[in-house]
Amino acid sequence: MSASPSQTTHTTQAAPWLPLLVVVLTQIQASFAVNALTVSMEGITTDLSTPATSVGTAITAGTFAMAAFILLGAKVGARYGSRTVFQVAVAIHALAMAGVALSQSPAMLFVAQASSGAVIALIAPALTVFIATSYHGPQQAKAIGLLAAAIPAAGVLALLVAGTFATTIGWRYSFALMVALGAVNLALSFRLKPVPPQPGLSIDWVGAGIAAAAIIALSFGFSGLGSWGVVLATPQAPVEVLGLSPAFVLVIVGAVLGQVFFRWVRRRQDARQSRIFDLRVLATGSEKAVTACMAIMLFVGTAANFLIPLYIQVVQGRSSIQTSFSIIPYTLSIFLASTFVAYLYAQYSPSLLARCGFVVVALALVLLAFTIKNDWGQVLVVLGLVLLGLGQGAIVALVFNTLLSSAPRELAGDVGAWRGLVHNLSGSVGIAVASAFAVGVLASTVASAAAQHPEIPPGLVAQVDLDDVNFLSNAQVAEILARTTANPVELAAAIEVNSEARLRALQISLLALAGIATLAIVPAGRMPKVRPGDLPEVLEPDDPDAIDDETAASPERG
Repeated sequence: MSASPSQTTHTTQAAPWLPLLVVVLTQIQASFAVNALTVSMEGITTDLSTPATSVGTAITAGTFAMAAFILLGAKVGARYGSRTVFQVAVAIHALAMAGVALSQSPAMLFVAQASSGAVIALIAPALTVFIATSYHGPQQAKAIGLLAAAIPAAGVLALLVAGTFATTIGWRYSFALMVALGAVNLALSFRLKPVPPQPGLSIDWVGAGIAAAAIIALSFGFSGLGSWGVVLATPQAPVEVLGLSPAFVLVIVGAVLGQVFFRWVRRRQDARQSRIFDLRVLATGSEKAVTACMAIMLFVGTAANFLIPLYIQVVQGRSSIQTSFSIIPYTLSIFLASTFVAYLYAQYSPSLLARCGFVVVALALVLLAFTIKNDWGQVLVVLGLVLLGLGQGAIVALVFNTLLSSAPRELAGDVGAWRGLVHNLSGSVGIAVASAFAVGVLASTVASAAAQHPEIPPGLVAQVDLDDVNFLSNAQVAEILARTTANPVELAAAIEVNSEARLRALQISLLALAGIATLAIVPAGRMPKVRPGDLPEVLEPDDPDAIDDETAASPERG
């Protein structure tokens, strides 16, 4: 399809810098808050006299609130105007950060963080709308790359700034800094071009409710797989349903509600009624393939991001701050790849770039699996982390740009909401599945190795609960065995078994992730073979051709 005159003008004229600055700073504001909580965990637990699990609960609450309401957030932005809704949301987020900074109890921390997550559901779609309305063609691709790069950049800033504050002047100052950044973003937003509201747009509250229920069920279900049991309930499960794990039940319920949601949206779209999510975002097989690639990469990347610190802290026995600095090369490589992959769009198709990216990710994971050992400092381990970050950053920026480029510009908010939804769900699923899989492999390996070591008598094995095996440091293993009849020889043998088993479990888990990344080459092959020059023309909201699956053959739809 040839570019229209207006499109050509958009592509050639200089891009305004202000919308991109607001987009990047706001993404840093939202992402920094979550990372700062993790980095500041020790100070928070001491100051509020609360266990670390309370901080984890607050982080989870914010993530789940964002995922549950992000589809609704896109429609609220369209109904009342993206800039206006953005300004209100940024102000509320800054107030929520003030609430975190002033928290005097775990409950106050929980409420403040949950509120920040809920308003991010309004912010994320608006950022996509600002990019879609301000940038076009190559400029848009670079802007999306910078939006994706802002997330790892916020992680590095949180490490450096929040880590420094937590060990010097106090953890609360990190969130006070976010209040100031929120004020800056709010002030700058008044200089953005207003996005006209759609006052006639009615919001599908039933669809929003079904989506929120499905997302919450899936999020809690996958998060509980490790502790509550994959299928059968463990003793740690709060309840059980006929012996089944509540996590398993919630995942099934969430999956059913997800099917109900899509049937509901399809029925309302066929009837030309308002819907909480526009299926034209996923109208073609190419767009579904882009979503599959996005979900797989975020699943693999988040799972690897969970396993790598587990390796550094438990296997190598390094501290949290040492772990944070150890993964800086990985984080920076994600940032660089997200920023510069846009320069390849003019020469190579999204399909080719995605396939190459998944190959790099798979090779990096294989390299890590075969090079990690019970010590640190290997050049190949660092190289593996850098390659993983380069592949991950390039793919995440690529698939988001491809999805936005193939959808009508009027659906930019829906694309942003869909991206945020897939990002959060895939991330939570990645951590949960990686944790459950790695612990399962560890338990099997420990049981097998203990039986093969004659130094470890069956009587000692009987004193240890092998059904509750987890990743433990050598010191923790020694502490547990001190309560048994283990003698020094048996203790040394048990520590050796633990060291070998946990390393083997991590290696197998990394290889499994490499296999999943390799399988992603299949949907990557269904991504667009030709790079579109700009966003397609606006389609009428109720144009029946816009939702017909036959549009897959149209060059405008990828």
